[in-house]
Amino acid sequence: MADTPPNAPMRFRVTLAQLDATVGAVDANREKALAAWRAAKAAGADLVMLPEMFLSGYQAQDLARRPAFLRHCRAAAEALAAEIHAEDPAGPSMLIGSPISEERAEERGPSLGGLTVDGDAVFNVMLLLEGGAIRAVCKKHELPNDDVFDENRLFRSGPAGGPVAVRGVRLGVPVCEDVWHPETVETLAESGAEILLSPNGSPYMRGKHEATRVPLVVARVIESGLPLAYLNMVGAQDDQMFDGGSFVLNPGGALAVQAPFFEEALVHVDFARETEGWRCVQGERAVPPDAWEADYRVMVETTRGYFAKNGFREALIGLSGGVDSALVAAIACDALGPDRVRCVMLPSEFTSRESLEDAAGVAAALGCRLEEAPISGPVRAVETALSPLFEGKSRDLTEENIQSRLRGLLLMALSNKSGALLLTTGNKSEVAVGYATLYGDMCGAYNPLKDLYKTRVFETCRWRNAHHAPWMRGPAGAVIPPRVIDKPPSAELRPDQKDEDSLPPYETLDAILELLIEREASVGEAVAAGYDRETVKRVENLLYISEYKRFQSAIGTRLTSRAFWLDRRYPITNRWRDPE
Repeated sequence: MADTPPNAPMRFRVTLAQLDATVGAVDANREKALAAWRAAKAAGADLVMLPEMFLSGYQAQDLARRPAFLRHCRAAAEALAAEIHAEDPAGPSMLIGSPISEERAEERGPSLGGLTVDGDAVFNVMLLLEGGAIRAVCKKHELPNDDVFDENRLFRSGPAGGPVAVRGVRLGVPVCEDVWHPETVETLAESGAEILLSPNGSPYMRGKHEATRVPLVVARVIESGLPLAYLNMVGAQDDQMFDGGSFVLNPGGALAVQAPFFEEALVHVDFARETEGWRCVQGERAVPPDAWEADYRVMVETTRGYFAKNGFREALIGLSGGVDSALVAAIACDALGPDRVRCVMLPSEFTSRESLEDAAGVAAALGCRLEEAPISGPVRAVETALSPLFEGKSRDLTEENIQSRLRGLLLMALSNKSGALLLTTGNKSEVAVGYATLYGDMCGAYNPLKDLYKTRVFETCRWRNAHHAPWMRGPAGAVIPPRVIDKPPSAELRPDQKDEDSLPPYETLDAILELLIEREASVGEAVAAGYDRETVKRVENLLYISEYKRFQSAIGTRLTSRAFWLDRRYPITNRWRDPE
């Protein structure tokens, strides 16, 4: 290390503001940033850093294409800069994420890709607010265009820039995807960066923190020899959960600070200048949750966030006595509280006494409201109306779907009348193979189970019965009676119906779906893994012919990198089948 310059600072405090931004709530996000700045000032920080795209919320998607929205974001940033300066000119500087448009053509990056709005190039940036103004703009260089990200469509790539100086310390600011690329961080280090600060909007994926984020940042720290603070956004946005878990690594890769997961936090991080360079002082280290707790919490938090950010208070659930609706009811109670969950049982002539008892048992254990609206009368009325048109035709799936669609009609009527938001309850196995009725049990605005296979539904129910935490607003204990979990699944649309009458056993079905969806495996590879070829081909066909249903299905919690919606995009009209 070069000799320390005279009067160089020996300590540098950064407040990492792991906060929840709401997409489009620009002024509310600005107020949150201001509150974080005040807390950082009280803690004696030199700098407060907010996550990527915090002012706009993330992901803003095509809001970034609207000139008025971009003007609003810039005006909010300028107002925030002026406000913190007026309140205390000696207070901490601020780094905050935002989209921004610029006129200068030479800064628009490559000619291919990216967006121009009214002739201006649009960038994903971190703004350095100092002295009452935007003093520096750190542009994101590497734009992700996979999984749920489509940033090449929205933004221009900024140049691989150098560090910015704050109170005599040179800070490299690799924005989210930039830290995935060695050359970007290398450029910052070679340009004189002393500390790396990486703001992120990184959504949850099962196992991502331990298997991907931490090893990736360890590699950048070892390559650069610099400490790195990784700040991640927290909070729900539609299907995605930003899980927080911000952390700081010292040179060599040792963990110095670990922020909590899934919770807002202001983490004050101290860096000290030593003989070999800057190091982070050891701080608190939160323990990451295991995969079962993490998945369950993501389903709870995305449901909670969807209600809060879209202005809904009460959840409505069709409670069938089966395991899927029971788990959705538990999630809703943990997200909102039992007093804000309304369940309705809609029995038909095929509904068993056991199912009636099980629905009542679930509602009683959770402490939520349960009502009953039999559908036998409406079913007879519809069948009577259709009987002249169905003359000479035997009963089949049509009559089963009438029952499901009448349930959907009644639930949507209750939703409209009460203002409660209807949650749908199909798991990933059913969504994958189309084992659901369009305009029937698929009715609803949000699906917490959409990325959870049926076999994981069973295990998640057992996990919830055995665990309780302060973030759960429902009661502790066995809130899903064991009989609900253990009985053979059935839609109860005809006498003695079982799911396995129409589908392979869920252990087999889920294993095949994991190969075909998560791993993009071929039929031949699935057969080589030990599964019957005819069964694999049947599952493959069901997967493809159900695409039209998924295009019309409710969005739901994303847990994996192959969730149905933005992660996996297939055409509806598709006659290709694997020839292997």
